[in-house]
Amino acid sequence: MNLNLIAHNQPSKTFSHPCPDLARMAERELSAFFNAVTQLFGPEQAELSADDWLQELIETDTLPASAREWRLITARTSTRLASRLNASSLSSLSAEPQTA
Repeated sequence: MNLNLIAHNQPSKTFSHPCPDLARMAERELSAFFNAVTQLFGPEQAELSADDWLQELIETDTLPASAREWRLITARTSTRLASRLNASSLSSLSAEPQTA
């Protein structure tokens, strides 16, 4: 086996792969969203919302490449959170006894 050929096909040490940057953007976005939901609605909703956020990421066609695109995932996840909270508040209202 020719080691020069192997060395020639190796990526250069100055090559910067975008994945570490994408991972940092994703981590920052999910962390900020998780912390906000925890503060506003508690840890249970934060856990559910983190799962929703990851599901939104899985359902995207391509990895987001900008902070704006990561925020779109958060916005879609916020819609799921709002729907869940709305359904929860409606079901608790219907469970309250009616007074005449």
